[in-house]
Amino acid sequence: MDDSPTPTMPPTLRTPDSRPARSTRRSFLARGGQTAATVALASLARPRARAAGDNDTIQLALIGCGGRGSGAVRDAFDATGGPVKLTAMADLFENRLNAAHKNLTTAFGDRIDVPPEQRFLGFDAYRRAIDTLRPGRDVAMLTGYAGFRPGQLEYAVQRGVHVFMEKSFATDPVGIRRILAAAEEADRKGVKIAAGLQCRHSVNRQELIKRIRDGALGDIHQIRAYRMEASGPLRPRPAATPELEWQLRNFTKFYWVSGGLWAEMDIHQVDEICWLKDQWPVTAHGVGGRIATSTDLSQNLDSFSVEWTFPDGAKGYDVVRYVPRCYNDFVTYVHGTKCAAQFSGKVHAGTVRIFKDQRCEPDNIAWEAPPEKLTPWQAEWQVFLDAIRQNRPHNEAKRAAYANLADIMGRAAVHMGRIITWKEALASNFTWCADIDRLSFDAPPPVKADAQGRYPVPVPGQWTEI
Repeated sequence: MDDSPTPTMPPTLRTPDSRPARSTRRSFLARGGQTAATVALASLARPRARAAGDNDTIQLALIGCGGRGSGAVRDAFDATGGPVKLTAMADLFENRLNAAHKNLTTAFGDRIDVPPEQRFLGFDAYRRAIDTLRPGRDVAMLTGYAGFRPGQLEYAVQRGVHVFMEKSFATDPVGIRRILAAAEEADRKGVKIAAGLQCRHSVNRQELIKRIRDGALGDIHQIRAYRMEASGPLRPRPAATPELEWQLRNFTKFYWVSGGLWAEMDIHQVDEICWLKDQWPVTAHGVGGRIATSTDLSQNLDSFSVEWTFPDGAKGYDVVRYVPRCYNDFVTYVHGTKCAAQFSGKVHAGTVRIFKDQRCEPDNIAWEAPPEKLTPWQAEWQVFLDAIRQNRPHNEAKRAAYANLADIMGRAAVHMGRIITWKEALASNFTWCADIDRLSFDAPPPVKADAQGRYPVPVPGQWTEI
């Protein structure tokens, strides 16, 4: 297996129309609590699917019914080119599935065609949902927990069903190799896979990448990303809530479920760094910690600074702080031998600029991209569904897995307190939960709290995850 691959660049985006970009998917769930009248007005503004036979309609199965999944359904419905319906849903928790079904039905009416017999619960619910889909035509939406993503992807590819999978894609190196193997099998079978690193489909970022490749910035020597925003702590587990359920519902707080908050969220920034450099890193190094007064019972640290080194010696940095009442930032910059540029803005906005020199300030802009007509999430679905209808190759799984591996390298470097290489990360047999594919609610939780309710936290020099 190639340990220093050339990144696969996304296809040139075909802008389907001139609609203004809507809000992010994150806001969709927040709007679920609005009055019925407000939601009804919003749904009236959306075009209904045209009358069509089943052969013309791409059917979706939503596997993971949280806010991310519901937002992805909305983005799929925003795409043009033909009818799309949600026809199956699966989740571990009944209340979450029911809430998502109610909110989606209110917003989208008969585009949500999920009768009770097509709503599945439990650890094997993803299989039953995928089994309702037509191979070579329909889409399994894998939008639940990253720890389960490799097994779900394997099953969908085995069934010949196209896949949209949200980030992150695996929590450990063993999971990454499963994603890579499934990607290869998907290529052999003609299965199309979209991966939720939506910024790859931002037209503004694609334009800046083109200019960088044409030499506008000179040789790239440094890329720096910042994602600094408050994140709440994990509180004590209520006695009435089973341990395994508690860990699943608080997924970003536990490594075996999500890979942890940093790996789960900052995979976007890590992917941007690697895309800008057009290489995968050879090493990662970093430091991190937790404030002395922290009341967080989770496994997460609250501060990270990670440095990746690329084959030519160039550096990429990601600086993160989850502490409230501090300076916040959400941006990616790239520095070349000629000048610098901004690649990303708040909450993945396509804020793209080239500066006159290395000073990244509003009064020093040499060129700036216009506002994007589509959000990156909408563009990602437009390209994916168009590839299905036109039967064009579309498989983002390998590139997504490598971005996730770079992410895991950075996390391990911080947690273990040493330099982590690409080769050792890719070859590692470390796994957070070896029997995750056989997990049930009767099984013991993969991680346990101490007598004070605190879960294991990395101690550099003592911790192992590679």
